[in-house]
Amino acid sequence: MRHLDADDAVFALAEALRPALLRASRQLRRAAQKAGVSALDAQLLHAIKQAPGIGASELADGEQMTRPSMSSHVKRLQAAGWIAREAAAGDGRRVGIRLTAAGVKALEAIRRRRNDWLAGRLAGLTGEARAALAAAAEPLLRLAGDR
Repeated sequence: MRHLDADDAVFALAEALRPALLRASRQLRRAAQKAGVSALDAQLLHAIKQAPGIGASELADGEQMTRPSMSSHVKRLQAAGWIAREAAAGDGRRVGIRLTAAGVKALEAIRRRRNDWLAGRLAGLTGEARAALAAAAEPLLRLAGDR
């Protein structure tokens, strides 16, 4: 019987994690949609919350989207009342984007729905399984490039 080398073990772990991560992500996107917000809208609102006053071009670059496409999304989010455009302080030529109170509420509704879905699933697991997931949270964030 052949022993797995390090590369084989990493590949096997990727094979095991990928479907679980994709399914969990899909369920979290569905929870956002139940709050009346698309997954992309949620992502954009979160990015704007993290960088109030960000310009549409900067937002497009950060989200790896074309500027014309981002312009359409920004117009739609503004029409929904979730964001507002305003002149940047000290530079009247530059327009920044910020969340409105309705945008903050939309993000809170998304977070609440997603957390409710996830907490419901976590409650059905053993304490040992929950501890394993808690230990995996930090490495998963690093894997996603968030830390």
